[in-house]
Amino acid sequence: MESACRVPVACCRPRVLVLHALFWGLVSLRVFGAALLSEEKPSAVRPVVAPCWILEEFVVMTECAQCNAFQTKSWLVCGQTGYVERVNCTKSNKEEVKSCRSAVMEEHLFWKFEAAMLALTAVFAVLVVIRQRWLDRLASEKVRRQIESI
Repeated sequence: MESACRVPVACCRPRVLVLHALFWGLVSLRVFGAALLSEEKPSAVRPVVAPCWILEEFVVMTECAQCNAFQTKSWLVCGQTGYVERVNCTKSNKEEVKSCRSAVMEEHLFWKFEAAMLALTAVFAVLVVIRQRWLDRLASEKVRRQIESI
């Protein structure tokens, strides 16, 4: 009579069962440990206020310009793109700085991408030629061996 159990006998050995228990124990510890560590703890940190240019209309006072060394270290908005613009919010009449993307920076990134794609194209074209030559050589050797065996 055939058993309804489809588990292989090798999976029921004590060593395998212990390894499975250890593996899944570590996985669950990692998952639940990460969940416990990420729980929000009450702190005395003040809530972050959204900048005025997100909530209301604004006028650009200074066009997008690259941050200098001091601004990069002292302003958080300079760390995002390396470029900032001064904006004046119309309702609150507040002046703030806003991170922006420069046309010069975008063009520079575009040409870097184009150069990388050209280099990859050249590398893979050379690899295709080398592989094709290798396969041609293997085919000619096979034909030569077949002719010699006659």
